[in-house]
Amino acid sequence: MFAGLAFLYPLLRRLLPSLLRGGLGGMAGGAQAKSGNQSHVASDILEMTLDHDSGTMSGRIIKGPMEGRELSDLSESEFLELLRYCRVQDEDSARLLESYLDRRFGDSWRQDDEGASEGAESSGNGNAGGPLTESEALDILGLEPGASRDEIIKAHRRMMQKLHPDHGGSNYLAARINEAKECLLG
Repeated sequence: MFAGLAFLYPLLRRLLPSLLRGGLGGMAGGAQAKSGNQSHVASDILEMTLDHDSGTMSGRIIKGPMEGRELSDLSESEFLELLRYCRVQDEDSARLLESYLDRRFGDSWRQDDEGASEGAESSGNGNAGGPLTESEALDILGLEPGASRDEIIKAHRRMMQKLHPDHGGSNYLAARINEAKECLLG
């Protein structure tokens, strides 16, 4: 499964801030870290949750032709259809979905993806949407306001162990986790 939602912050500058601002209902809320060590991120099209303890990533489609469906219920062809839709409608959602697919299927899904070269470029872009806010950084790391330096470092280490590209995560997620740490410690 996808132990890489940090994951969504796993997912880059423009992607993650937009995702976090999206919260569960759109672009006005904020990502939420809940007890039980979970991070939540929402883009325009997707809502994702990362369980920090197990590393399990789950998601739900909140907009578009497959609205209301769980990512775990989609077939590979449906994933590719959703990815094409995301690439046209919302780059942040596309990056988020690519990270999910990488985590769940490794590179195998890319062989069937007609837009793989564009997706590969966008998933390694770095941050495009501006710096993280403190609230967004806390959400990425699954921390509460007022977290100590030690808590920030431990949360960063825990997330990187699960979402580092060398451990099945993505460059995008690793970049967002690092950015969150820098934001909070800087």
